[in-house]
Amino acid sequence: MQAAARKAVLYRMVMPKHLCPYGLKAKDLLEREGFEVEDRWLTTREDTERFKAEHQVKTTPQTFINGERVGGYDDLRKRFGKAANDPNAATYTPVVAVFAMTALMALAASYAAYGTPFTLRAAQWFIAFSMCVLALMKLQDIESFSSMFLGYDLLAQRWVRYAYAYPFLEGIAGVLMVAGALNWLSIPVALFIGTVGAASVFKAVYVDKREIKCACVGGSSKVPLGFVSLTENLMMIAMAVWMLAEHH
Repeated sequence: MQAAARKAVLYRMVMPKHLCPYGLKAKDLLEREGFEVEDRWLTTREDTERFKAEHQVKTTPQTFINGERVGGYDDLRKRFGKAANDPNAATYTPVVAVFAMTALMALAASYAAYGTPFTLRAAQWFIAFSMCVLALMKLQDIESFSSMFLGYDLLAQRWVRYAYAYPFLEGIAGVLMVAGALNWLSIPVALFIGTVGAASVFKAVYVDKREIKCACVGGSSKVPLGFVSLTENLMMIAMAVWMLAEHH
């Protein structure tokens, strides 16, 4: 009885030119949950359409446990009490990933250069690396970024081309700050875009009370506009002021 309770039948697409990733995820999840999986492949489009018509489902993979249809991968996750993926849900994960990685990069660079990860230069590199990576994410799809950015940036709403220039300005300032070169250019650029950005976010979130997404990690971002977005701009301002103080 116990053995029967731990068996599952999985139908998934396995074709020469298409291997369903959710089918692989479903199989892996079932095995990690202790199920013996009867893995049934749908090897042609005809097989797949026939299966969907027979079971009156719109998608594959499909999992059956004890003869009962559980559903697709997300349904399976819910069955085991795990959070299902919601493509429209707000998340801070991209920002956490960026800042965690750039912090580690800064510590590594400091260790390589000075023999210790804990230096003031590491703190500066952290901000500069973050600017570079955030610019990179915006530049992956500048059209999507600019559209989202125009929703709240005060200068871009008056001069649309600024929305296209912003990621280049952020990236150039970040690279120059990593190198410690051309401070006469990097400092005013970072100070300017950081100040405009901070004012724009503050007005949109804390004055107008708007609930919109932030373009800080690109135009497909699900990161809410708010404290994290403000932090990005305040970091640029702090970096510019810090470097300005160092060179005077």
